[in-house]
Amino acid sequence: MHILVVNDDGISSEGIACLARIAKDFGDVTVVAPASQCSGMSQHMTVHGKLELCRIKDYPVSGVKAYSITGTPADCVRAGVDFVLDKRPDYIFSGINDGFNIGKEILYSGTVGAAQEGLANGIPAAAFSIKGFEYLSAAGEYLPGIIKDILSKETEPWEFWNVNIPGALPSEIKGIVNDFSPSAKPYYKAGYFSLPSEDADKEIVEIRYQYCDEPEEGSDIYYILNKYITSGKIGNNVLRMALERN
Repeated sequence: MHILVVNDDGISSEGIACLARIAKDFGDVTVVAPASQCSGMSQHMTVHGKLELCRIKDYPVSGVKAYSITGTPADCVRAGVDFVLDKRPDYIFSGINDGFNIGKEILYSGTVGAAQEGLANGIPAAAFSIKGFEYLSAAGEYLPGIIKDILSKETEPWEFWNVNIPGALPSEIKGIVNDFSPSAKPYYKAGYFSLPSEDADKEIVEIRYQYCDEPEEGSDIYYILNKYITSGKIGNNVLRMALERN
């Protein structure tokens, strides 16, 4: 098995190195990641212009070929599949993202966008996210079993896996939940606030976030806040309709 590992936090992220290290136990791994931070880009891709691809020497995960690219997470998948690799990968792993991709944030996530780009190229995919990299020990403890479970199960060609790990040490995690629904609420709710400006024709707008603390029972946010890992399939209905039509 060959696994293409991508992310949206960039090539130097601790999260992608952790995921590549874990993925090595399941097959050959190639990393293709953005040269810089690309959070919130969803499935945005570069349509015109040039991309710079750079081979990363002395990547911190031994035995893994790694590249950075001056593009988006979706570009990493497209370039990885069509240019970097000699043959198509068997699976796309995206992450580990620094921050949750739950609730409405799933729509905006570059991590999830890369997984969906895998589906668009006919390759099964999984997205992985965590509260913060200070909890990567929980990823090291639980992700090998989760990935083994994911790889053993069939998915429809319009489905990808979305895995989120709460802000908890391994001993604090209560379990893994597969049966849940994405919350209809955003976990990160943005507020916009006006700041003073010396230019009367300009206004400075600051974005501040509040976190959801009253999620629907049974939702992904509910389980995450109660220290459960969520691991479930999400479907892309546009892709589903297109594939069923053909």
